[in-house]
Amino acid sequence: MTLVRVLLWGIMKVCLVCSSGGHLDHLYMLKPFWEDKDRFWATFDKEDSRTLLQGEKIYPVYYPSNRSLKALIINTHRAVKILRAEKPDVIISAGAAPAVPFFYIGKMMGAKTVFIEAFDRINKGSLSAKLCYPASDVFIVQWEEMKQVFPKAIVLGSIF
Repeated sequence: MTLVRVLLWGIMKVCLVCSSGGHLDHLYMLKPFWEDKDRFWATFDKEDSRTLLQGEKIYPVYYPSNRSLKALIINTHRAVKILRAEKPDVIISAGAAPAVPFFYIGKMMGAKTVFIEAFDRINKGSLSAKLCYPASDVFIVQWEEMKQVFPKAIVLGSIF
């Protein structure tokens, strides 16, 4: 199942959730997929995201969030509030920490989930990928070696 196949799910609204920096860049590179969809972003309120996503609907998530129980609690509360209001059909993330509460809350609310592991992960999964893997309907890796880490993943090769 690929991102193209996700279209067959009858998607009407997309949530793109990520931290800023490289994860944001990765999701932004998927613009040909999401640009004609009803969409919103959940990401850090930082200069790079404000600049890159100018004109997009953005919900700020709490940071710093990596390995932070405080951030997980705050972002779980935000995920509930945002996802209740927006009701996305699919949640897509390329990482990092903000994806975790959005994936689990989203699944409980009936959304499909797509996680894309970062290109630089060749033989060891990221923490956010490991946490999102059980809640992912589609889990994409870019290296064949990652099938050893995530057996149910789909290898698409370089998508960025």
